[in-house]
Amino acid sequence: MADPLLIELDRASPIPLYHQVATSIEAHIQSGTLAPGDFLENEVALAARLGISRPTARQALQELVDKGRLVRKRGVGTRVASERIRRTVELTSLQADLERAGRHPTTQVLTYEAVEATGDVAASLEVAPGTSVLHLERLRLADGEPLAVLSNYLPQESAPRRDELDEHGLYEALRARGIRPAVARQRIGARTATAAEAEMLDEEPHAALLTMERTAYDDAGVVVEFGQHIYRASRYMFDTTLFSH
Repeated sequence: MADPLLIELDRASPIPLYHQVATSIEAHIQSGTLAPGDFLENEVALAARLGISRPTARQALQELVDKGRLVRKRGVGTRVASERIRRTVELTSLQADLERAGRHPTTQVLTYEAVEATGDVAASLEVAPGTSVLHLERLRLADGEPLAVLSNYLPQESAPRRDELDEHGLYEALRARGIRPAVARQRIGARTATAAEAEMLDEEPHAALLTMERTAYDDAGVVVEFGQHIYRASRYMFDTTLFSH
């Protein structure tokens, strides 16, 4: 960042200084003074400039990290996070959601192999244990930035080719084959990243992840696919609308 941010503190206010600092920095992000990718001064420089303690400066920055506004990387610094992607909870593919949001999605197919269905996979696909199914794992990026790891299991006879999935979302590829997901059962949760997941998603070790497990069916009630997906909580959120009765 070229110029230090203007941050005014009211030391007589009952509002903690760290929260005043965090609120001021967030206002600069919302106004566009700070753009995604911009770097902030480190906590030592921030504390010295504002006349506050280093722990206070650290707490202010951490508050914004926890909200997904800033990203801190050891040896790199603190910068403004990319805008978080909001996804409505409906039967759409991540690729379509990203395109609708004006982002440029790309895909790296990590795994494309036949495996024997066991446990939850066999039960979700409604096949006998040991049945050969396709296991597909993809890394989805938005504007070149890792966003999610998508693991899916599909019946062999309906699975798209690997090359189709380099360019198209899974549901788009299925529809091109005459298979139309119509309804799904899904569960959304959260957990921390494993070391391998954190490396793939360019996150710190034990970073927070959103999880989604989905079983999709066609109009006839036949299982189309079973997916287990993880998303960067710092870049992604699920958005729901609730109605009262």
